[in-house]
Amino acid sequence: MSSVEHIIRAVEQGERLQADAALTLWREAPLWRLAELALERKRAVSGDKVYYNRNFHLEPTNICVFNCKFCSYRRPKGSAEAWDMSMDDVMRYVECYRGSGVTEVHIVGGVHPEHDIYYYVEMIRRIKELLPQVAVKAFTAIELSYMIRRAGLSLDEGLRLLIQAGMEAIPGGGAEIFDEQIREQICPEKGSTEEWLEVHRTAHRLGLKTNATMLYGHIESLEHRIDHLMRLRALQDETSGFNAFIPLKYRNSGNSLSALGEVPIVDDLRTLAMSRLVLDNVPHIKAYWVMYGKQTTELALSFGADDIDGTIDDSTKIYSMAGAEEQRPKMSVAEMHAMVERVGLRAVERDTMYNEITDKK
Repeated sequence: MSSVEHIIRAVEQGERLQADAALTLWREAPLWRLAELALERKRAVSGDKVYYNRNFHLEPTNICVFNCKFCSYRRPKGSAEAWDMSMDDVMRYVECYRGSGVTEVHIVGGVHPEHDIYYYVEMIRRIKELLPQVAVKAFTAIELSYMIRRAGLSLDEGLRLLIQAGMEAIPGGGAEIFDEQIREQICPEKGSTEEWLEVHRTAHRLGLKTNATMLYGHIESLEHRIDHLMRLRALQDETSGFNAFIPLKYRNSGNSLSALGEVPIVDDLRTLAMSRLVLDNVPHIKAYWVMYGKQTTELALSFGADDIDGTIDDSTKIYSMAGAEEQRPKMSVAEMHAMVERVGLRAVERDTMYNEITDKK
């Protein structure tokens, strides 16, 4: 029996993948075997269900104090392509979703140089007044760390303020790749790996559920991806606070790493499958359809993904500005059901905490 066959047998018997075995499996297993293993693991977690929600994004600004090399979204203050919504602009935008049936607003943006936590506390409070039934999932760990430090508060103090205002969950952005040497090359100004992990660790201790991400397909190696997954798995062993993991494909339009190109779809599918297999303690693996496009997302459902995100309603520019296929990202509930049913699975609407919603048409 070859080494990869031995590893496959161990995975089938429920053994936890360690880094060396994960690397061998990632490199050597036939794509169809990875799909089988990941789909079997997905079925053990969520059966035939694929989750989605009715959501919209709020991106108040693309002005950012950091200048990450992979980012196509950030603009400096004063740029003709920069935007900076006022509080009144934000409220008018959110008001449009009153009575729409959405269950979540996802708030991320640039790390604004002039806004501290009290500005965002007020934003969340006013959003909850307008849409009291909508969950607020807000701010990457890097945004949170900056706004809280700027106010002179501890992470614990800052997160408690945001929770009191109505923040109910944290998205997973800003993780990029945890390897410190790679991070120094692609986002040297950004918060450290330990800073990202500590924000999520503290959030979990306070009862906030969060997501996690990994930006792949740039200058990192498979070893770096596995290291990233292992660090997430270790934190999940400690806290059990992650709801979902989202592998994010590097898109190369409009940023300083554009010469790298983009990895092929086969790499996307291997990354999804291996994420499902390594992260045996994270409930959900999300194929973010805005990033992959609808066709690749449909393929992803055979490689371990059990979530495709939400309706979006053309409310995010982060990936469209980087050249993603979905330039006006919007998908209806009917389209989501059709996509999932084509691969023999069942689409299930969820809320932010993965409670199933069954009383909507």
